[in-house]
Amino acid sequence: MPIPDPVPAIKWPNVPACYGWLALNRRGVWLLKDQPITHKGLIDFISSHYGPDPSGNYVFQNGPQAVYVALDYTPYVFRRGIDGQLTAHTGVAAGEVAAVYLDDNGSVLLKTDLGIGLLDDRDLPAFLEACVTGHNTPVSEHALLAAMAGDSNVSWNGHLVQSIRRQDVALKFSFQPNPVA
Repeated sequence: MPIPDPVPAIKWPNVPACYGWLALNRRGVWLLKDQPITHKGLIDFISSHYGPDPSGNYVFQNGPQAVYVALDYTPYVFRRGIDGQLTAHTGVAAGEVAAVYLDDNGSVLLKTDLGIGLLDDRDLPAFLEACVTGHNTPVSEHALLAAMAGDSNVSWNGHLVQSIRRQDVALKFSFQPNPVA
């Protein structure tokens, strides 16, 4: 009896990449053509297929189609759970914090095992409560302004809060906030 021919490999159709449709805002909300996506199943699907490409673009891989994501700021938005653990907007654990930054607009950025992310603004009060000065005293507004200007003696959970200019974030952390074809 002859051996049957192997089943041919399924080839994905050749589809163009998609730009300008999907975005991530500063609160970790997916936007489709500037409108928030609210369907939980779609949010979960996008989140589970989201990540960087070799060029530093962040992409939602929709089968054969790469849907490039425009970022309002960073590739991840971190939230603190009731257990105090940081989780990305995608539902993935952020991992260990390696560095903490305060930008020139007062936004908090965390470099974690997952990557660089913006701390959700709703978590700023808890963040500020955990900040101390070099003398282990609660942080003052003056100390925070000094930290934003690069003269920091502020720390958060043992990490010195470093200053960074917003315009330098994408280059420093090697990502493209606005991918183009």
